[in-house]
Amino acid sequence: MPELPEVETTVRDLSEKIIGRKIVDVFCDSPNLIKKPSSFASFKKEITGKKILDIQRRGKYILFFLSHNKVLIAHQKLTGHFLYGKWKKEKGQWIPLLEGALNDPMNKFIHLVFVLDNGWMLALSDLRKFARIELIDKEEFKNHKELNSLGPDALDPKLTPKKFVEIVASKKRPIKQVLMDQTLIAGIGNIYSDEALFDAGIHPLRKANELSNEELKKLFNSIKKVLKRGLETGGESISDYRHIDGTKGNFDKYRKVYRREGEKCKRCGALIQRKKLGQRSTYFCPNCQK
Repeated sequence: MPELPEVETTVRDLSEKIIGRKIVDVFCDSPNLIKKPSSFASFKKEITGKKILDIQRRGKYILFFLSHNKVLIAHQKLTGHFLYGKWKKEKGQWIPLLEGALNDPMNKFIHLVFVLDNGWMLALSDLRKFARIELIDKEEFKNHKELNSLGPDALDPKLTPKKFVEIVASKKRPIKQVLMDQTLIAGIGNIYSDEALFDAGIHPLRKANELSNEELKKLFNSIKKVLKRGLETGGESISDYRHIDGTKGNFDKYRKVYRREGEKCKRCGALIQRKKLGQRSTYFCPNCQK
C-alpha cells in the first residue's frame, strides 16, 4: 500500500503536471471504485468541466481541490497508483501511446481515466480495485468522517518527540500496530513501521506501554529518518507502487527488513524473521530488535 512517502511523491509530481488543467471527460470500467456520488453517471456529470485548483495530501489520502467548490478524495488503498500519460483503448485495455515505463506490467491495471484539456490523461492503475474515490462538496469535505479522524501527520513539524510519547506511551497494543493506527499518527504503514522499528532496535511485538520514554524518542527519530529517506528516494516499489510517469521509486536499496525473511540482517548477520500481526506480515531481526 502506498504510504506517506509514496503518496507525497505522487502529490508533488501531479502538482507540477495538472494544476490548472480542466477535466473534459472521464472513463471508468469499475464503477465500484466511485463511492460518491452513488452512480458513475452522476460522478461523470459533476466532475466534467471542473478545473484542478490544488492537490494536497492528508495521511494517505490525495485531495484534489476543484473549481465550483468540489473536492475529489482519493485513497489508493493496497495496489492503486496514479499515472500521467496518454492511452488508447483497444479490446477493453488501455494501451500507452508513449514508450517507456508506462508499459511496466504494474501499470496496466487501469480502471479510471480522466481526460484533461491539454490532451493528456490522469489514470488510476489498481490491480485489486480496492481504491476509493469520492467527489463531494467543500462543505461536506469539512465534516468528512475519515479525514477528521486522522491523527497528526507523521512528518508534521508540530509532532514533537514529547507529543509522540504522549500519543503512544499509554497504548497496550504491540508498538507495530500502534504505529499503523491512522487515528493516532497518519501516514505510516507496513513498510516504514518495520523499517523504523529496525532502525530504533525495537521488537515490533513489544507493547507500546512497556517501552521507555528514551526508546520512544529514539523510535520517533527513526520514523522521521526513514520517512524522509523514503521521500528523498521517491518511495518503495517492491510491489505495485510507481511514480506518475510509470517509473519505480528507489527506496529499495535502503530496505533493511521489510520482505527480507530468511535473508541475513545487514547489521548483525542473523536471519530476518516474519510473523503475522493481525492480518499483516511483520519483518524484524530477532537479534537487533529487543
